[in-house]
Amino acid sequence: MTRRTVRIAMNGVTGRMGYRQHLVRSVLAIRDQGGLDLGDGDTLWPEPVLVGRRADALRAIADRHGLAHWTTDLDAVLADDTVTVYFDAQVTAARPDALRRAIAAGKHVYCEKPTATSLTDALDLARLARDAGVRSGVVQDKIFLPGLLKLKRLVDSGFFGRVLSVRGEFGYWVFEGDWQSAQRPSWNYRAEDGGGITADMLPHWEYVLRELLSPITSVQALTATHIPTRVDESGAPYRATADDSVYAVFQLADGTVAQINSSWAVRVARDELVEFQIDGTHGSAVAGLRDCRVQHRSVTPKPVWNPDLPTTEPFRAQWQQVPDNAEFDNGFKAQWELFLRHVALDTPWRWDLLAGARGVQLAELGLRSSAEGRRLDVPELTL
Repeated sequence: MTRRTVRIAMNGVTGRMGYRQHLVRSVLAIRDQGGLDLGDGDTLWPEPVLVGRRADALRAIADRHGLAHWTTDLDAVLADDTVTVYFDAQVTAARPDALRRAIAAGKHVYCEKPTATSLTDALDLARLARDAGVRSGVVQDKIFLPGLLKLKRLVDSGFFGRVLSVRGEFGYWVFEGDWQSAQRPSWNYRAEDGGGITADMLPHWEYVLRELLSPITSVQALTATHIPTRVDESGAPYRATADDSVYAVFQLADGTVAQINSSWAVRVARDELVEFQIDGTHGSAVAGLRDCRVQHRSVTPKPVWNPDLPTTEPFRAQWQQVPDNAEFDNGFKAQWELFLRHVALDTPWRWDLLAGARGVQLAELGLRSSAEGRRLDVPELTL
């Protein structure tokens, strides 16, 4: 057996997402399983090099996990020929500059979404990576969730017949930060720092709908900042300049209509923090992060509208759970493994910086749609 080491500069691991999902539950989890099996007796061993601005935080993480390499000098790590992959989970506004520098240094790049705060920058990054001949990847974790994998299985099997519509609900109450600390960093609510739920979530819905059904061809959105004042990490009040909710209607290339509400100012009355319902001529399904339940047309009840009588039908009990029928890994880790395999073996890969640019495009058009009060076409992007 041959062990091949891939050194990965990981920038942004002091943040919640970069630390929990990417470092601990993905890269370190791959190491815990003995590396990534490449076949033919070869194993890929990821070696993280932690990068960030706060030396104390980086040192603490490295000590906690027995990691030998960390630095606050991004230029130095990009100049290191033994580092072949650069990963970025910084705040969005800082991402384009760091990615440009990594691409110029010849590194393969993998990053969180959105890739940039503007479509111009997002497309520029995709062109730079293409022209430099480096491999690129953008995190699109939702399609690797067990619930959505089950939903995709149903779509591919023809369970729905002709798909009519998708209804999606995402969100939860993010505390304002006064009497309880907020679950999200304050920059999320400042437009000048790249914040806003439209910029955060519409890139997710772009790839989710594309992967499940077909590309989005038009968008009509309404954004809102329901909570105008919040309290930051130091206890100081600040004005929320970014949207905390977006209500969007999408037309898909196959004729499906999708409606997805996203909000950080909603209290949860769902089984999971995100749920999607697909309705088709032959059946319907509701999927969350992990579970998926279905109702086929052959067993669909016949409700009758009568507001004068109490509802006695157990609507939720009339649906059937879709079995797992497989072992589901952490979605972030699953995509990390595919990207590392792509870097090592040039295996097929479609979630590159151009795919990331499509998400930025949809978010940009969603904000413009809300500002102009009209539906906008979503043209297919090319480089």
